[in-house]
This record gives sequence, structure tokens and C-alpha cells, in this order.
Amino acid sequence: MKHTPHRPLEFRHRDEAEMMARAQDFRALMKARRTVRDFSPRPVPRELIETCIMTAGGAPSGANQQPWTFVCIGDPATKTAIREAAEKEEREFYAGRASEEWLDALAPIGTDANKPFLETAPWLVAIFAQRYGLAADGKRVKHYYVPESVGIATGFLIAALHNAGLATLTHTPSPMGFLNEICGRPEHEKALILLVVGYPEDGALVPDIGKKSAGDIIVWKT
Repeated sequence: MKHTPHRPLEFRHRDEAEMMARAQDFRALMKARRTVRDFSPRPVPRELIETCIMTAGGAPSGANQQPWTFVCIGDPATKTAIREAAEKEEREFYAGRASEEWLDALAPIGTDANKPFLETAPWLVAIFAQRYGLAADGKRVKHYYVPESVGIATGFLIAALHNAGLATLTHTPSPMGFLNEICGRPEHEKALILLVVGYPEDGALVPDIGKKSAGDIIVWKT
């Protein structure tokens, strides 16, 4: 078994007051994050998207295999093709594929099969999970904890984009196999999320909903 060389951890110790202040500031920042469906066509620099994705690329992953691919789409024709394919799946979803219970759960949010934001927003980021890797000789390399790893990286990306001043929407049409074809990705990669990225449209509205309280999501065992 080969062992990777180690180096000292870069870590700065802070006093508890500073730690709490930083935690509260970050909580306030992320509390203002909302999923947006009304996007502006205002351009977003490619370098900004790349920087945020590289933040996501630093997320922890099973055996540090980093089993993710981020396809960044700004080309209008490609966005149109994605919208057409996604809306086809969405129409089938709302017309019968989804259960009444599922539709009832979505009703307060007000979603439907029409997805204009897929063309309006300046960037779409298709996030693929690599079921396995490929070695230089073409042999398969088993990946571990793939959904968990990609989920963590996606969380990093959403936080990084919000911190930068952008809005996002996690779009998950099902199935999403059309993204492999449109994005030219191999069959061992599975599309998990289509992240819509850009500035919110002036006057954009979001559902007046809240989040669970600490007592609803935290269990203490002390």
C-alpha cells in the first residue's frame, strides 16, 4: 500500500468571540440565500464562475477521488436545447409521472413545467457524478461515496456563488440523461443537478416560506 506524503496543516486558532462572530456573520449571509426562478440576462464573468467552482472542487470526497464534473454552459443554443429537453421531461412529470402527494408538496412553491430561466440566466452548471474513474491505461477505478461527495461539493458551490453575490436555482428534471448527450459526457457520468446561476431579475419574487427552527433539526446528547 502506497502512502501519500503529509505536510503540516494550515490552521489558524481563533478566540471564541471571533469564532462566534464569524459564525453569526456567515449564518446571516446564508440565511439571506433564496432559490430564484426569475433571472436577469445580465452577463456574469466566466472567471467568477470558475473561481466558485474551484471552491467546490476543494470539498471533501471519498478517498479524495473528487468524483465530479462541472459543465458550464453559457452558449445560447445549448441552453435552448437544454430547456427544450428539460421541459419535455417536466411536462410528463406534471401530466402523470408525479404522484398527487408529490404535486401537493410542490403546490405552495408554485412550480410548473415552464422553465424560461434555463435560457434567461447567463450560466447553467450541469453537475455530473462520476460512477467510476478511468486510469491512464483505460481501466476502471472504483469510486467511493459518490453521491455524498458530489452533494457536499454542490453545497460548497451554492455557498460560494451566494457569497460572490449571485443567485442560484437547483433544477432536477427527471430523468436527466439528455444532459449527457447535450453536454457530451460519457456514460459513466450521471447528471445529478442542473444549477442555474446569475443575477435575480429586478423585482424578483420568492415564496414566503420559512426554515425549521433549531429545535426541529438539532438533537443534543450531552
